[in-house]
This record gives sequence, structure tokens and C-alpha cells, in this order.
Amino acid sequence: MSLPLLALSLASFGIGTTEFVIMGLLPEVAADLGVSIPQAGLLVTGYAMGVVIGAPIVTAITNGLPRKATLIGLTTMFIAGNLLCAIAPTYAFLMLARVVTAFCHGAYFGIGAVVAAGLVPKNQRARAMAMMFAGLTIANILGVPAGTALGQAFGWRSTFWAVVAIGCVATGALVLWLPRAIPVSRGNLMAEVKVLANARVLLAMAASVAGSASLFSVFTYITPILREVTGISAHAVTWVLVLFGVGITIGNMVGGRLADWRVMTTLIGAFGLLVLVFVAFVFAAPLPVPAAAVVFVWGLLAFAVVPPLQMRVVDSARGAPNLASSLNQGAFNLGNALGAWAGGAALSAGIAYDALPWVGMVLAMVAMAICIGSSALDGRGRPSPAMAAR
Repeated sequence: MSLPLLALSLASFGIGTTEFVIMGLLPEVAADLGVSIPQAGLLVTGYAMGVVIGAPIVTAITNGLPRKATLIGLTTMFIAGNLLCAIAPTYAFLMLARVVTAFCHGAYFGIGAVVAAGLVPKNQRARAMAMMFAGLTIANILGVPAGTALGQAFGWRSTFWAVVAIGCVATGALVLWLPRAIPVSRGNLMAEVKVLANARVLLAMAASVAGSASLFSVFTYITPILREVTGISAHAVTWVLVLFGVGITIGNMVGGRLADWRVMTTLIGAFGLLVLVFVAFVFAAPLPVPAAAVVFVWGLLAFAVVPPLQMRVVDSARGAPNLASSLNQGAFNLGNALGAWAGGAALSAGIAYDALPWVGMVLAMVAMAICIGSSALDGRGRPSPAMAAR
């Protein structure tokens, strides 16, 4: 990995850690701030919606600004947000701090993906994006378990102080290693917004929403599934989640390589396999070893679609790559929120934990159908040479 890509990945590691670690600290946060665990759980929803709302706003504000300075500014916002989380005296203050932190998330990954793609030869762009997103996936292997353990041992605030330190290191790396002369589009913002009306862009974002929803409709409730259906201990659940993190890390890199070969073929194939994985999970869930194996493959396929979806959006929105790329991060997080809601609604309607993967299967089928329709649109329309090659 080149130093500029490593710098981008370090920041994504910090952002990924702060996004997901809160789920492991909900009891500690709830007890300290005097709220219920469901109320504390809204901190996850608040962050996701902060990404959805913040991505277009921050991207619009930074439109045309130097890319290096913009990325450094976004990581500085990330540091400030986590600092506010660490000192939050009340639940409302912590919620506001989480939203502030989330505002940098979508814009960072959106702009960072475009910058990463511009640092390498054209036939390696999706791999470069995957390298940047690798920090996010590795956070699920190292950052989240370590942050959870730290917060449980020394208080949840200590985790946010640690993330502040990570943010400082990442910002320093961006200052030292990111090239200053990064091409930046200085086009009219309204012209960029018009590009987003492109059907291929909208379909790619719709696939991002559906794909992310398929993941979170089940993953949000993975702990009770593993405890109550599979029958494993809390300690064993932690290791299964680490295995899931390994899967998404590998899947992210594999997806990047496959996307440099064929974007739409990769997406349709991965979503098709995800449909089968959810079906397999229904039957494997009661058996510890098969369940763990399915969870690993599930993680691999779930993140194999991330680089090609981001690549599809950037390729389809050539006149507005930064805005479209950032909005796609909002689409992923909208899918997170919708998926968690869909899974919860299914459970409230009386569906048992062991049947929840059927919900994920339906949403994965929706994502696959969207990709098939988008690919068919390429055949009927007049895509650019680069799009036709994909």
C-alpha cells in the first residue's frame, strides 16, 4: 500500500471504529447517563442519519476546495466530534456530538474514494478505493473489539479519547503523505446536482440502500441470534464477530479487484450469492460451526459489493464524482437504518430470530434486481466507452 492510500485508510479506521464501537458500549453509556438501553441505541440511528444528512451538505460546502485541505478539515471535524463525545455530560449532548462526528463521515469517504481512485492507474481505481475502505473493515476486527474492551475496563469515555488519538495520527499522516496537487473539479454545484438525475447513478444508490439494508436487517440482531438460536456463549459471540470482520476485510479487497474487471458482473454475482447465504443461514444457525462458517462468508460477500457500488456511482456521475460518491455513503447509512428497522419490525410482528435471514434474503434479491435492471439499461442506452467496458 502506498503512503497516501495508507493515510486515507488510517482515517477510515478511526471513523469505522467510532461508528460501530458504540454498539458494544450501550450498557455502559446507558448506565452512566441515566437512560434506557433502547434510548442509548438511538445513538446508532442518530449517527447513521447524521451521515445521510451531512454528506450532501458538507460536500456542497467544500465543492471546489483543494482536496488535501478538505480531507484534513474533515478529519479535524472528526477529532472535535469525538472529543465532544468523550466529555459529554448528558445524553442529549452525546447525541449532538455523535451527529457532529457523523457529518464528516459521508463526505470523507465520498471525497476520499475519488481521491484514492485518482492516485493510481485507471485499471486499478476500484482496488485503490478498496484500500481506503480497508481501514473501515479492519476497524471491525481490531478497533471495535479493542475499543469495547477498553470502554468496559476504564469507562466508555476512554474509548472516545482513544479514537481522538487515532484521529490525530491519521490527520498527521494526511498532512505528511497526501500529495498537495490533487485534481479538483471546480464545476457549478447546480450542474453537479443535475448529473445526479442520471438513472444509472440513482439505481446504483438504490442498490447501495437495498444491499446495506439486507446486511443490517440481520446483523443488527446477530448477538441474540447467536446466543438464543445457535446457543453459544457471549465470549464465543465475540470471536464469531471477529470472524465476520475478517470476512468483510477480505471481501472488500476481493470486491475491489473484481470491480476492476467487471463492475456489474461482480455486483449481480455477489448479490446472487448473498441470497443463497441468507437461505443457508436459516438452516445453519442452530449449529455452531456451520453458523460461524456462514457468518464468515456472509461478511465476505456483504462487503465485496462496496467497492463496485462506489465505482459504479463515480463512473456514472462523471460530472459530479465527489457529490455522488458522498451521497452514496449516505445511501449506505440510510440502508443501515432501514435494515435495522425492517428486522425490528419483523421481530415485532412475531417472526422468530431463526427466520430473520429471510428478511435479509428478500432485500438482497431487491438489490440484485436493481443491478440487473441497471445493467440492462447499459445495453439499451449509450454508455461511455468506460461504462461499456464494465
